[in-house]
Amino acid sequence: MKFDVNENNIPLDKIDEDFLTQKSINLYALREDLIHSEISGNKWRKLKYNLQEAKEKGFNEILTFGGTYSNHIAATAAAGNKFGFKTIGIIRGDEILPLNGTLQLAQDNGMILKYVSREQYRRKDEPSFVKSLEKEFGSFYMIPEGGSNALAVKGCTEIINNINIDYDTICCACGTGGTIAGIISSTDKQVLGFPALKGGEFLSDDIEDLISDYSMQFNVQITNNNYQLICDYHFGGYAKVQSNLIGFIHEFKEKHNVLLDFIYTGKMFFGLYDMIQNTNQFDNKTIIVVHTGGIQGNKGFEERLGITI
Repeated sequence: MKFDVNENNIPLDKIDEDFLTQKSINLYALREDLIHSEISGNKWRKLKYNLQEAKEKGFNEILTFGGTYSNHIAATAAAGNKFGFKTIGIIRGDEILPLNGTLQLAQDNGMILKYVSREQYRRKDEPSFVKSLEKEFGSFYMIPEGGSNALAVKGCTEIINNINIDYDTICCACGTGGTIAGIISSTDKQVLGFPALKGGEFLSDDIEDLISDYSMQFNVQITNNNYQLICDYHFGGYAKVQSNLIGFIHEFKEKHNVLLDFIYTGKMFFGLYDMIQNTNQFDNKTIIVVHTGGIQGNKGFEERLGITI
C-alpha cells in the first residue's frame, strides 16, 4: 500500500500587511494545513514513515499517546481509518462526557480510547507500562506522544520541498520538537521555533536528541546549528489562551482568509508579528511560516469558551 495524501504542490500564500511593507519584509505562509482535512500538516509528515514501518513489520494495530486536545491523536485515528490500521489512544486524564471535538473525531475514526491518570501517563515510556498495554491490547506498533521519533524527523525534512523561493528565515510552532528537528535537518537557513508550552527552553535537548537519532538511523550528517527557540508566546501554557490571542486569530482569518489554531499556529503568528513590529531583526528579509494545521482542535476550544472564529 502506498501511504500518500496531497503533500505536493502545497501553496505559499503571501501575507500582506502595511507594517510588513513598511519594513520591506516578505512573509509567506506554507499551507501544510491543506494536505488533508483530518491528517494535516506536520501530523501527516510525522506519521507517513511510521505507517510504512508498521506495515513493513506486519503490524495492523497502532498505539500512541496524547492529551485530550491532541492533534496527533486525532490524526493517527484518521490515518488508521484511511489506511486500514486499528488504533488505540492512551489519553492523559479522566474521561469527560460529552467528548470534546478532538476525541470525538478520534472515536468516530475507530480509535479505542483508554484514559490513564497523569501519574500513569508519566510512566508511558517504562517497559513495565508498555508490557501492561501489550497484555491488554495485544501486539501493536507504538508511536510516541506527538508522533516525534527519527521516522517523524525524516518526514518533516520534506516540509521544505514545497518552498520554491529564496528565503532568510523559516518559522514553525513546537510541541514535542519533531517538526523543527526535521526542518533544521533540511535547511541551512535560520529556523525559529515557537514552543506552545510554558518553559519551552527544555525542548532544546529533545530537539538535539531527535536530530541525533535521525542522523544515526539514516546515516546522514547534520551540521546545522541554525535554530532558536522563542519561548515568550505560550499564553500561559499548552492549550491555554487569552483574549488577545483569540482576537488576533479572528482578525487574521478576516483579513487573510487563513484560519489558525489556538494551541500552535495562532501563538506562533502572534509572536512573529509582535517581534516584527517591535524589533528590526527581520527588516528587508523573506520569512516562511509553516502552517502545521491542527484546525480540528479549534472546535473543542470554541465549545469550551463559547466563541466562534
